[in-house]
Amino acid sequence: NAGTEADVYISAYGERGDTGSRQLLRSQKSKKFLKGQTDIFALEAVHLGHLYKIVIGHNGLGSGNGWFLDKVVIKDPITDLDYTFLCHRWLDQGQDDGNIARELFVADANAFPGSQELELKTEETWAAEKWKFQKGNTLQFYNRLTRGFICLSPDSSVDALGDKKNKYGKVFFMWM
Repeated sequence: NAGTEADVYISAYGERGDTGSRQLLRSQKSKKFLKGQTDIFALEAVHLGHLYKIVIGHNGLGSGNGWFLDKVVIKDPITDLDYTFLCHRWLDQGQDDGNIARELFVADANAFPGSQELELKTEETWAAEKWKFQKGNTLQFYNRLTRGFICLSPDSSVDALGDKKNKYGKVFFMWM
């Protein structure tokens, strides 16, 4: 019951404006919006430049109108860029938060120059620091604002006072 028979609408927003609400009418499949199915639609619109968000939803009509939406991918034929909008939520009045429309923001690295470099730096930082989070280590965070410590112990306990002398031996300080 993850598909829908309701009328589905989408609005795409870019740096040069938006499409307005458009009903998704003709899929390349004979029945659209079925569970586990990928539907492909062609929409004509003026070129919006780089896309940053969409609003997608349905009218809530019909039996079994609730819909689980995984993601939307918009392919721009002019720039040859793909824009991915992740949802992975229900659009259903009786599921999740009850909303039948969602505002989704682009998750595509192509739309944000430099995001791949940022991801690489994050991976490098984690590779250099993950040893501190091995089993048996105690982490102690110092908060400059409160000038206090928070201690995370191997037994999953949290000590907001963060005693500097720790019975577990290995204590790593992180400055925030």
